[in-house]
Amino acid sequence: ENVQKFLVQSSSIEYKEMRALFDKTMVNQYTEIIRIERIQNKPWYIQYNSYKSFSSKKDTEKQLFHGCPQQSADLIINSFFNRSFAGINGTVYGQGAYFSSNAFYSHGFTRPDTPDTERFMFIANVLVGSSIQGNSTMKTPPTGYDSTTDGNHIFVTYRDDQAYAAYRIIYK
Repeated sequence: ENVQKFLVQSSSIEYKEMRALFDKTMVNQYTEIIRIERIQNKPWYIQYNSYKSFSSKKDTEKQLFHGCPQQSADLIINSFFNRSFAGINGTVYGQGAYFSSNAFYSHGFTRPDTPDTERFMFIANVLVGSSIQGNSTMKTPPTGYDSTTDGNHIFVTYRDDQAYAAYRIIYK
């Protein structure tokens, strides 16, 4: 009851906004969007909103992408972006949860079983705060920073309440 998924209607403004964000870097890279779901995980949202409300990070919120296999997508919806999985796909910019402003980059982490299999990508609200260039040895950002980055489109977070999976795009 604390976690719900709602189908976003393809005729809605909400759908068109999420699709436009996705298509910004994914146009001609997929065959169809099967559905877009709005994710509501009450405990996670309360934590995220609390962190946002009581910090100076609220002006640093970004909508970023996180691509993953289906099994990971189901775990994320029911809990959060779990940093204990850091390292599965590398830790070039730090040992945390990875997000990108480039959907095509995140697409590379969706790993379908076959070419026709559904792929899963999240649009997450992420409080990046002050960000600094990351490296593979970082387990947390240096004092005074909230996230690490590649300096371009990748952001790495280190707190569970720093990102919230707002939408899941299921596509082929």
